[in-house]
Amino acid sequence: MGYFLLRRLWQSLITLFGVMTLIFFIQRLTGDPTYLLVPETATQQDIEALRHALGLDRPLVVQYLDFLWQMARFDLGTSYVQNVPVSTIILSRLPYTLELAGGALLVALAIGLPLGLILAIGSKSRLTSPLMGMVLAAQSLPTFWSGILMIMFFGVFLGWLPPSGTGSWLNLIMPSIALGLLSMATFARIMRSSVIDEMSKDYIRSARARGVGTRRLVIRHLLRNSAIPVISITAIEISQLLAGAVIVETVFAWPGLGLLTVQSVVARDFVIVQGVVMLGAVVTIAMNFFADLLYSLVDPRIRLDGATR
Repeated sequence: MGYFLLRRLWQSLITLFGVMTLIFFIQRLTGDPTYLLVPETATQQDIEALRHALGLDRPLVVQYLDFLWQMARFDLGTSYVQNVPVSTIILSRLPYTLELAGGALLVALAIGLPLGLILAIGSKSRLTSPLMGMVLAAQSLPTFWSGILMIMFFGVFLGWLPPSGTGSWLNLIMPSIALGLLSMATFARIMRSSVIDEMSKDYIRSARARGVGTRRLVIRHLLRNSAIPVISITAIEISQLLAGAVIVETVFAWPGLGLLTVQSVVARDFVIVQGVVMLGAVVTIAMNFFADLLYSLVDPRIRLDGATR
């Protein structure tokens, strides 16, 4: 178990190092930000002074090593526009994004997993085709379009829910559904495929032959043995929810990291964009690490297989 965790932790650190390197060099490839930050009346002397103040006149290798040292100290830099530490800005917006992602994940799991189980067990029911059609529609509908439709129908036409902004739990309903629809459809399809695969195995046939009821079969056998693909996709979907929050937060004027990223791109404050991307990379890597840990707890064969490689 210890070797398995150390191996996965080392792989996560290598991945994080690669992501930091890519972020640094991609940002440098976008060009010199000083020309975007100075007014049109600025002289070349003003531009050089700003470049020196930002440390962009140093050799690229020195900038890269300084960037790695900043990341090691959890220092995301200072905003070009607001002149405030990026970590302070991100921490002020992070609770809103976590609230939205949590609501979307709750919608996805609460609807997607039972729906996938129903589609698998009741595959010969008349409701299977309509339900599967709903799943495919949810997976095909763009997030921004579903958000706009909900705003127009529930927010403007019916007036049941606030169309945008924050203030109460009612403001969270439409953004959570809009963000969680795609993940809900993914969970439903993965759960359905996993359960159908398990139901075709010999131990399920033997249990049915012994007269084991459907409820007991589902609770004691199917749910546990179908959990590994769901755990895998959950780690990926959490990352996707954070990425999809950029669109949803913009549509619903939700003041989280997604809206902050869009505002920072418009304001050319690329240090904030870099910080948000770094945070997203860390979350993605951490989620995959914890998914590997859960794999080993659900199925010890994965842990043993990792130890023999």
